Amino acid sequence: MHTENYDVIVIGGGAIGLATAYHLGKRKAKTLVLEQFTFANQLGSSAGVSRQFRIPYPDEYMVQMALDSQPYWDELEKTTSTQLLDKVGTLWFGDPNVHSTEGNIAEAEEALKALNVPYTTLTAKEIEEQYHFRNLPDTYTGLFQPDGASINFKATIEALLELCKKEESVQLQENSPVLEIKHIGELFKIITPNGAYITKKLAIIPGPYINSVINLLEFKIEATYWNMSSAYFKKTDPNIQYPTWFVFQNAIGENGNQFYGFPSVDWDHPEYIRVAPDFVINPLDEPSDRTLIPNPQELSYTSEWVQNHMAGLSTEPEYTSTCLIALSKIPNKELLIDFAPGYVPNHKNIVLYATGWAAKFTPFLGKIMSDLALDGHTDFDITPFQLGRKYFKSL
Repeated sequence: MHTENYDVIVIGGGAIGLATAYHLGKRKAKTLVLEQFTFANQLGSSAGVSRQFRIPYPDEYMVQMALDSQPYWDELEKTTSTQLLDKVGTLWFGDPNVHSTEGNIAEAEEALKALNVPYTTLTAKEIEEQYHFRNLPDTYTGLFQPDGASINFKATIEALLELCKKEESVQLQENSPVLEIKHIGELFKIITPNGAYITKKLAIIPGPYINSVINLLEFKIEATYWNMSSAYFKKTDPNIQYPTWFVFQNAIGENGNQFYGFPSVDWDHPEYIRVAPDFVINPLDEPSDRTLIPNPQELSYTSEWVQNHMAGLSTEPEYTSTCLIALSKIPNKELLIDFAPGYVPNHKNIVLYATGWAAKFTPFLGKIMSDLALDGHTDFDITPFQLGRKYFKSL
């Protein structure tokens, strides 16, 4: 059987894998993308059609990353006839003392100030008056940052897929899970049910399925898996509109009590507004435990929040779905971008992106991953994400 040779094989054909292949293609690197399911599937962390783009973060390096990613979004948007970012602003509000998976309002303000990013502060009363929320405790505070957007994530993936198909040096192969990775001197031989491929370099970007790939290289990452719920609520007032938002609140028992939401958009159930819980009641041990049916208790807490605190919406969750995400067990660290550990043969030619919420950085991460694969370095400071030495464990 003839074995094809490549400069880079990208394992994982979700949003970031495709963005990486697109940037590799721009540099004319001979690239193969291996996707275990079909392209544009609903089984990984890119499930669902919308994501939030935001600049507020509690860490300056994350704010910087959001700023750095903006021109890459602009560039990607120019290649397609579809608007990818609907700029409606980011509203963060809630209890100023709460530290959540998203961070903390006061720390985000400090980071925005440090990098001269414009934002306005709000009282609970102003949030109610300007943004249709209601019954908020007086102690709640908020910040509004105008560059936040609702990402048309389905169109983003489709745009990247089309660009990869047009690029002569990029090949796409679906239904091709990686079964084995063999070392042949300085090269890798990748075995799939559809054939074997030889490559100089590997970019491993399989989203929540990270361990199923890196276990083949004799190491793993400590992760927990969230099967996140999502729902849409019908507008009872057709004129109501919301920005993208996130509310910071302390958990009450098993109710994580943190929620986020989107505006209504013409590309996604236009008569509805998406509101979702930013917590899970039962984390999973393995991605294979995932289900496409959301946890009813999480949806019930979300409905209760909508009923008590949002104007102009029905309280019945509809069009419900789930999205699977791997989160590292690293306190406050979400993204991990690094080379394979030193004990893996040829480790300098294996770059991986693992864990965390990163849809908002998609085209930019594609650039970073392609630089690391081809050049072994990138011009962007990724030291905060190079955590492999601490968190990769040998099998």
